[in-house]
Amino acid sequence: MRTAAMAILLATAVAAPAAAAAAGKDAKVWAAAEALRAAQIRTLEEAVDIDSGTGDVAGGRKVAALLVPRLQALGMDVETVPAEAPGLPENIVATLKGNGRGRILMIGHIDTVFGPGTVAQRPFRILGDRATGPGVSDEKGGVIQGLYALQILHDLGFRDFGQIAFLIETSEERGSPGTQALIRRLVGQADVELNLEPGDPPDVLTIWRKGSATFHIEVRGRAAHAGVAPQDGRNAAVELIHQIHAADVFPKSGEGLTANLTLMNAGSRENIIPENASAAINVRVRDKADFDRVEQKLQANARQTEVPDTNVTVSRTPAFPPLASNPGTDALAARAEAIYAGLGRKIGRGGNGGASESALASEAGVPALDGLGPVGGGFHSDKEYLDLTTVTPRLYLLAELLIDLGRNPPRR
Repeated sequence: MRTAAMAILLATAVAAPAAAAAAGKDAKVWAAAEALRAAQIRTLEEAVDIDSGTGDVAGGRKVAALLVPRLQALGMDVETVPAEAPGLPENIVATLKGNGRGRILMIGHIDTVFGPGTVAQRPFRILGDRATGPGVSDEKGGVIQGLYALQILHDLGFRDFGQIAFLIETSEERGSPGTQALIRRLVGQADVELNLEPGDPPDVLTIWRKGSATFHIEVRGRAAHAGVAPQDGRNAAVELIHQIHAADVFPKSGEGLTANLTLMNAGSRENIIPENASAAINVRVRDKADFDRVEQKLQANARQTEVPDTNVTVSRTPAFPPLASNPGTDALAARAEAIYAGLGRKIGRGGNGGASESALASEAGVPALDGLGPVGGGFHSDKEYLDLTTVTPRLYLLAELLIDLGRNPPRR
């Protein structure tokens, strides 16, 4: 009964602002979004043309040097926060105080999955209605959009919010090991979280996400000369293959639990029986309990070795919990739909297996809406792109959400 009552109250709280937004386009905000389009794309190009793979401290600092002066020019208090894990650049927290009610947290990340030298091979380019380059959608497009949404509020003199905090973090692609405590602290100071991950094609918000964890299988065997005395060895690689085969009982794709082999390593020289071998299995789940189910299976497998005198250990590195379907996210999606309707456009709702920080907000009881960046695709590959036709509508949407949520924050 309590859950149902809260859902009704939440839906009632957002009905009026959503209906108002649906009444028509805010001409001033739309004009501002259109006027900023060229500058937004230029800034995106500058950001994309900096290598900033997770763990690239120098690259992360270069992107920060691009963004921080622009945030400060908007009157924001900008803090660089040391990462919570070694080998990572600092995070950026930009805060703007208003004179209203709503406390909004925006989150974006500037780390990518691409190594040093990627920009030299394939820098930012525009091909028709698409922009390409490493991290153009995941997630530099969203981060730059967040900057320009704040620019719109600044230029229009909008201050009817309690606080807007913008976290630009640097380790999301590894599960935010350098930021999780900071995220939880900022979430505790917010009424709502807006995540700037890319929207899915053709024009979809993210209302659910899978959680993620990586399971590590480590095998210890015994080295021996591969030609003179192979019988004296205990082949860790062979045992690892057995363990991987035994683990091959979970789906590889689909909207539920998936488990995929992503890394393997074994041996040190061509003429030595491998003493050590390891593998990583990346697991995505809609139901958090499935993590334990996978671990139980892997641990059971580890006790059933095929190569005598080998030892198998299994460990788990967690990243994000799932973002489950929930009334708070649904209510925020309804607001976004109403705003988009004012443009004569329709925005969809969906979900995917890519985990994000929104799950931490939702888990803490803070309504969260994800997939608010420009639409993109081909993530984590050289086919990554950003759909330029969505840049201005999505900027308008984000600015309007900041205005709407500043005036009418969700009830918690």
